[in-house]
Amino acid sequence: MQKPKKYVLCVAIDLIPSIASPFSVGIGQIEEGLDRARVANVSASVGLGRSLFFGEAASFRPIHLKPMPSFSGDLLDESQAHGDALVHLEGDDTSDLARAASELLLSMPAWRERWRIDGFRKKNEDRDGKWLTRNLFHFVEGFGNPDTVRELFDRSAVSPGSGEPAWANGGSYQVIRIVRFSTDFWDRDPAHEQERIMGRRRDGRWLDGTPSAEQPNFAADPHGRATPLDSHVRLAVPDRRNPPPMVRRSYSYDRGDGDSGLIFSCFQRDLIQGFETVQRRLEGERLAKYILTIGGGYFFVPPPGNGWIESLSHT
Repeated sequence: MQKPKKYVLCVAIDLIPSIASPFSVGIGQIEEGLDRARVANVSASVGLGRSLFFGEAASFRPIHLKPMPSFSGDLLDESQAHGDALVHLEGDDTSDLARAASELLLSMPAWRERWRIDGFRKKNEDRDGKWLTRNLFHFVEGFGNPDTVRELFDRSAVSPGSGEPAWANGGSYQVIRIVRFSTDFWDRDPAHEQERIMGRRRDGRWLDGTPSAEQPNFAADPHGRATPLDSHVRLAVPDRRNPPPMVRRSYSYDRGDGDSGLIFSCFQRDLIQGFETVQRRLEGERLAKYILTIGGGYFFVPPPGNGWIESLSHT
């Protein structure tokens, strides 16, 4: 996984039903669209939604791919959720991203835009091999990602023998969640209270004094005196020495009029073992009253290269 760039633009797209042979035509156009979108300093990738694999194409669908459910506390807006595919553009200039998206959509007449969202990474920095950013709640995040390329692959990539279609080996399940932050409400709390809700200091240090680069021993704090039992990080990963098998890559967003928050994104080889296990553990967390998930979806990011396009375009 490459260094994240400063800005992101996510565009969800749907196949237009009236196009003849929509699946094969649509898959073929994805290749051309991505090539045209990859202008200077812009990286482009695509994730495929469950709804894309219909009819004869259903046999090629990744086995765990499904529509993203609504979890406790979610209020999903269908105009900002799901899609046949999700194009993910990253760059260091917003005008480059806008031009890349325009080029992409012009070269894909079998597709239409469903929704889009753009985001940014504040203080996008490398610290001890981890790419960190500061979210709109003032907290540095990204410490939970692995340190090595091998571990990144082990957590996120589908491997042969997992029961997936052959074309999907090396790919990854992506979860994207548009999470609105109640920043005005949040900022009424003092910093020390925010840190107890999160379970870490704003700069990433642990509440029990453990350095940010090390793992705290929650078992030594069974009553939550140092790190509250209902804090975000403690519920999400109760055993820091056994992290969930997923890799995060999130951005902040701000659409004005109080609509700002996090474009949460993570990658895993198994949705249930990765994101869904963590999400269900978070039910009842104190952070819940400050956030609201309003959109996003589940997608499957194909392996590198264009071999998967050739496999699917012949269905």
